[in-house]
Amino acid sequence: MTGISPQEYLRIDRESSDVKYEYVDGRIYAMAGGTINHDQICTNVTALLYPYVQDRCRLFLNVRLQTPGEQYFYPDITVSCNSLDWQGRGQKDTFFSPCLIMEVLSPRSTESYDRREKFTYYQEFPTLQEYVLINTRRQLVEVYRRQDAKWAYEKLVPDQELELVTIGLIIPVATLYKLTEVPVKPQWRSIRNENTPSA
Repeated sequence: MTGISPQEYLRIDRESSDVKYEYVDGRIYAMAGGTINHDQICTNVTALLYPYVQDRCRLFLNVRLQTPGEQYFYPDITVSCNSLDWQGRGQKDTFFSPCLIMEVLSPRSTESYDRREKFTYYQEFPTLQEYVLINTRRQLVEVYRRQDAKWAYEKLVPDQELELVTIGLIIPVATLYKLTEVPVKPQWRSIRNENTPSA
């Protein structure tokens, strides 16, 4: 659906009981369902982060986020330390001031979009300090950290630790993948011509 206003998008999204929609430049997009691995990673992250944010910040799971440019997204996991996001704005289903956003990448379907286009919109937030991408094709975490006017990039593998400076927490990368079937390394599949005789 194209060419609709933010107000019309909000009406459609709020009236939808079973599908959530994101809104970018006048277009709305239905969000794809998650996998078991995706859901387990989100559960793991929530369990690890919640004790460190509950007294001073709020942790949101799939709650609508409005960018300064009035685009709307549903990040997998977001932390806000601005109390106006949960009191005083008059909206109980939308927040505006993330300091940490974490996206669990869906294999192939949304990975490129989360990594590029969506991050471009997220950079509009003056409050955002860290953007974390958690891979589901292999155990790999990528982190973007705001450093003045630039973003530093870091790639982490299972035997390393993820440092979330925003909330003062260090997490072993391997714990993010607990109870999942995500492989440690990429699984390459051999493609063989069936007409080629074996040696």
